[in-house]
Amino acid sequence: MRPVIGLTVSRTGDDGKLRDGVSVAYIDAVVAAGGLPVLLPNTGQTEVLNRLDGLILTGGGDFDPKWYAQPNVGTPPGAISAVRDLAEIQIIRTAMHLKLPMVGICRGIQGLAVALGGTLIQDIARQRPHSEVCHYQTEGRAVVTHSITVDSPSQLFGILAARNLSVNSFHHQAVEMVPPGWRAVAWSDDGVIEAMEWSGTHFAIGVQWHPEDLAADGDPGGARIFAELIAQGAKFRGSAEER
Repeated sequence: MRPVIGLTVSRTGDDGKLRDGVSVAYIDAVVAAGGLPVLLPNTGQTEVLNRLDGLILTGGGDFDPKWYAQPNVGTPPGAISAVRDLAEIQIIRTAMHLKLPMVGICRGIQGLAVALGGTLIQDIARQRPHSEVCHYQTEGRAVVTHSITVDSPSQLFGILAARNLSVNSFHHQAVEMVPPGWRAVAWSDDGVIEAMEWSGTHFAIGVQWHPEDLAADGDPGGARIFAELIAQGAKFRGSAEER
């Protein structure tokens, strides 16, 4: 059986009907890499993680700054979903306890920081006014608009086989302080953290860009991130079966 990969979801409902859903690009990227995607609704229930082989923390709105003990200095209240915040924090902490392979994407890397003891830059334009990097592009989802530098050696460097690459960018917040046990492994030219990874024994990384959209456009680097998660998920399943 293909590795089963859980995907967190956004809660929307401008027409009065609440929906939990995710961009099809995530689903397609998991399927193309050989995985079986399963959506995780914002119920706060974590028992399903025991049936997964891997986890993707998907993009979306902002976390309430209360979760990392900061006053609100640039997080739009309308961008916050209290239900999703709580559900994902519970998922992240449980997944780390289970040593579940995982990748956090955009909001996902921020969620890893928030849930595990790090902090965020709430608004890059306000808190880094001299930055010349456009972190929220107006170009299409698969268009790369700024460069990043990847630390070597790192797990991410091993996956991408590149120290310098260009990425797409759709965020106004970013990781400010990585959580204990994690280390930053990629930065944009203005010093904003673009990726971090867990220094322990199981596979867990976060990236600030959107590799699912790049993979959909045929970018090999984007596809490699999902391929690595599926490979790690297969190993995780194998070790669980041995136990």
